[in-house]
Amino acid sequence: MKKHHGKVLAQNRKASHDYIIEDTIEAGIVLKGTEIKSIRKGSVSLQDAFCRDFKGEMFVYNMHVAPYEEGNRFNHDPLRQRKLLLHKAQIDRLIGYLHNPGHALIPLRLYIKNGVCKVLIGYAKGKKKYDKRHDLKQKQMKRDIDRALKERNQ
Repeated sequence: MKKHHGKVLAQNRKASHDYIIEDTIEAGIVLKGTEIKSIRKGSVSLQDAFCRDFKGEMFVYNMHVAPYEEGNRFNHDPLRQRKLLLHKAQIDRLIGYLHNPGHALIPLRLYIKNGVCKVLIGYAKGKKKYDKRHDLKQKQMKRDIDRALKERNQ
């Protein structure tokens, strides 16, 4: 997984629970008017967001950006689709990846990098119920081990 450099404004915490993130890619995003002000304020949610191709371009759907309070008539639709800025080769690779059954493109983080809003997109494969239970069991075992080591050292 690649590291990002910047101030994280929104994070999709549920993505790692519902999906196995295989790889990530950084993309720019096209925003209108007061959207960037609202995003910088932290009024954005990636909870149910996903990416899909449309006529050879990639878009983010269901990313909720709350209307900016001081924006009056210049505000935008909170759930509108937003275009991702990627190279053609990257888009072709992502479209090929989407054709695999059980795979999806999920926005993981939204952050500011060098004054520009970026989205970290993950190539994800959906987890089965038993995978989720296994992950929870592993997390609980690690927590128990850490707790036991902490008590032992004191």
